[in-house]
Amino acid sequence: MITSAKAFAGRKYAVLGLARSGQAAVASLIAGGAHVTAWDAREEPRAAVLAAYAGQDGAVIEMADPCAIDLSDYAGMVVSPGVPINRHPVADAARAAGVPLVCDIELFAQCRPALPEHRVVGITGTNGKSTTTALTTHLLREAGIPALMGGNIGLPVLGQEPLPEGGVYVLELSSYQIDLTQSLDCDVAVLLNLTPDHLDRYDGFAGYAASKARLFGMQGIGRLAIVEYRAEMEEDVLRHAPDNQPMLFLDGVDLPGDQADWPSLQGPHNRANAQAAVATVRHLGVDDATIEQGLKSFRGLPHRMEQVATHEGVIFINDSKATNPASTAPALAAFAPAGGHRRIHWILGGLPKGDDLDDCAPYFAHVAAAYTIGDAGARFAEILAPHVPVHRAEMMVEAIRQAMAAARAGDVVLLSPACASFDQFRDYEARGDAFRQIVAVLTGTQDAGQN
Repeated sequence: MITSAKAFAGRKYAVLGLARSGQAAVASLIAGGAHVTAWDAREEPRAAVLAAYAGQDGAVIEMADPCAIDLSDYAGMVVSPGVPINRHPVADAARAAGVPLVCDIELFAQCRPALPEHRVVGITGTNGKSTTTALTTHLLREAGIPALMGGNIGLPVLGQEPLPEGGVYVLELSSYQIDLTQSLDCDVAVLLNLTPDHLDRYDGFAGYAASKARLFGMQGIGRLAIVEYRAEMEEDVLRHAPDNQPMLFLDGVDLPGDQADWPSLQGPHNRANAQAAVATVRHLGVDDATIEQGLKSFRGLPHRMEQVATHEGVIFINDSKATNPASTAPALAAFAPAGGHRRIHWILGGLPKGDDLDDCAPYFAHVAAAYTIGDAGARFAEILAPHVPVHRAEMMVEAIRQAMAAARAGDVVLLSPACASFDQFRDYEARGDAFRQIVAVLTGTQDAGQN
């Protein structure tokens, strides 16, 4: 694991939230010699953490609600990014005691002086973070550069083994994580795009944009910033960056090869993701021949434009990660009509984040029919009815049945919900898994993706 006795030894830290990142933070702090007070609203993770350190020499850990103890001598309050610090009492408790609110990413930043010489890439944006993070990591590894992927994707960075000298840590960073990070000096910081999201946590869109802008404010002089042109021109996301900071607009990055040869990077949104990743790895020394081969060999992440099956010429795409209209729009754009024929059978709906589909409207002409599900079904059906045939399916399985009955060879059955999943599913992953499993049953394909 990643830890640092110099950063943590002899200090007291509180950890609120004991999911994966919280558990990794506890482990790193204890290994670094810290005294840890941990807490989770659920009894099961509390018991599991206490059991993990019972009898371990040198481990000092106790369970207590940080809102109910004296925090005045604590070095930090480590908060899960899922805790809404704009309204949770822990924020007031920490501020009253003068204790900084941090997350596991800030602990990683504090550990960096103890690690072998390395570089860090930080990737943020409203949409595309995970694909760009995975692609950047893939391209570095294709070039023989040790690379580790962490942050808001995969395993917590603190829970992984340190990279050897010359390695690159590639971190996907949500606005919540950036809010709780003070000293992450990224060698390359990337902002992919900026559209309204998570506004329940911020003072409007301006507050959300300001959170993203902090990533560049933490960079040292001479680091590289890669930003979307519109985000910089409209929101001044480099407002806190050092004067004369080197920067690139990702929109203008030239790509080696032909996007048609990159099976997991189709559509205009994936072109933008590729531009960001290519600019990053070029800066880190990867040549274009290696990059081109890496773009061809990259295999996309689950639930992000994931082709799960082909049956009787119909392609089934799981884009469950598209939890807002802005992230669904690129999926619709990726499948243009062929010979004047609208190709997409669009399954959408869930728990809405807004009241419109304006971001998707330019691509309604690509849609052969829409199948609405979940809480947003009635509203989305109302919006779409003047433009495309609409079927009120309500449940996922019925939507897939109806889409399969209508689709013909060359068409696409696309789950791209433009909504959160929480009305019917635990999370977007459970929703995407359900889509994959239902498709496998209804098509008789046992191993989706091999058919």
